[in-house]
Amino acid sequence: MTDAAFPRRQPIALRFPSVMIFLAILALFTVGVTILSEGFGIGVISTSFVKTLGKTLCLCLVALAMDLVWGYCGILSLGHMAFFGLGGYAIGMWLMYARTEIIVLESLAAAPLPPTPQEVSDGIASQIFGVVGAAEFPPIWAFAHSLPLQLAAVVLVPGLLALVFGWLAFRSRVTGVYLSILTQAMTLALSLHLFQNDSGLRGNNGLSGLQNLPGQSDISQDIVSLWFFWASAVALGLGYLLCAWVVSGKFGSVIRAIRDDEARVRFLGYPVEAFKLAVFTLTAVIAGIAGALYYPQAGIINPAEVAPIASIYLAVWVAIGGRGRLYGAVIGAAFVSLLSTWFTGGQAPDIGLGFYTINWVDWWTVLLGLSFVCVTLFAPKGIGGLVDLLVDRHSLDRHGADLGPDQGALREQEAEK
Repeated sequence: MTDAAFPRRQPIALRFPSVMIFLAILALFTVGVTILSEGFGIGVISTSFVKTLGKTLCLCLVALAMDLVWGYCGILSLGHMAFFGLGGYAIGMWLMYARTEIIVLESLAAAPLPPTPQEVSDGIASQIFGVVGAAEFPPIWAFAHSLPLQLAAVVLVPGLLALVFGWLAFRSRVTGVYLSILTQAMTLALSLHLFQNDSGLRGNNGLSGLQNLPGQSDISQDIVSLWFFWASAVALGLGYLLCAWVVSGKFGSVIRAIRDDEARVRFLGYPVEAFKLAVFTLTAVIAGIAGALYYPQAGIINPAEVAPIASIYLAVWVAIGGRGRLYGAVIGAAFVSLLSTWFTGGQAPDIGLGFYTINWVDWWTVLLGLSFVCVTLFAPKGIGGLVDLLVDRHSLDRHGADLGPDQGALREQEAEK
């Protein structure tokens, strides 16, 4: 048999040069921030802004997950920030437990008799849950003492929730706006549960002090912030590679076909529900990992972070960046996140109109909503469409109209010249 009979598949870097371009830009950005930071560099970039950039990279990663499930598979999920929050809670439980354990052991060190393991456990539980009037560990904290088990929970908890929810929804063939409402209802139910003091996660108080790494009190925050920034950059690079690999082969062709015409794909014999479930679960895991890196940099997580509005914001980021383009999702998340920090952090100057003063802290969400409407009406390709123009990327002349929600969908008449 000759090589012509079985042509070798080109590496993903050759089929998608944008992947290597993105990774190169990300690497240069990471090195540049490191050099300019207070930790290892010349101090041009403050430690707080390094944390902001690290959190932005995490938001870019969850935006990638949203673009994969929505832009490529056509599932408008309004619940992916719930998976993001679950990943944050999973790692936050260990951070809070380990840090409190050190405090309790130091306070008991002066006792005339060495403390028993039960006394230590009771002291930790009292410190953590005293704010909600409890003094015992809930069952969900059974493995909070173990970092490996909590890291496993970062992946397993969002993944299992997405697997169960997706299996129930997709097997019932719930699609379109009804599926979006279901994902939003799931997110709302989760956030309402977390707001309760008996949820086991301190209710509205959430988990705090997550920026302090246990056993690393002698290391300054400017170094710790760089560690998390590097981890976020590596996670984003690997996530981009994974998403590009998923959408590049036959699997990617099938999920795009499901997005454009689900009934036809099912008629051709493909297990549509299995493909959708795989994408939904995979993106939930990616979102959980992003959350596990985000909240130690934020320092706190509470149920408001899991509220449905957060998932709606995520969809807006992807739409502004340009769904159906991995780099568009990254651009949209980074652009909106940094702009939001500027407007809501009091850095944007207020505009006095004489009869009224525009305070951007209050008006930022209105501006974001108007931007989403304008992009939807006048620039459906988002900011990523501008990148296409810059690199002079033209679509194929298919001699036919588009079919489905996205440009580029085929129809039978295109075969006729």
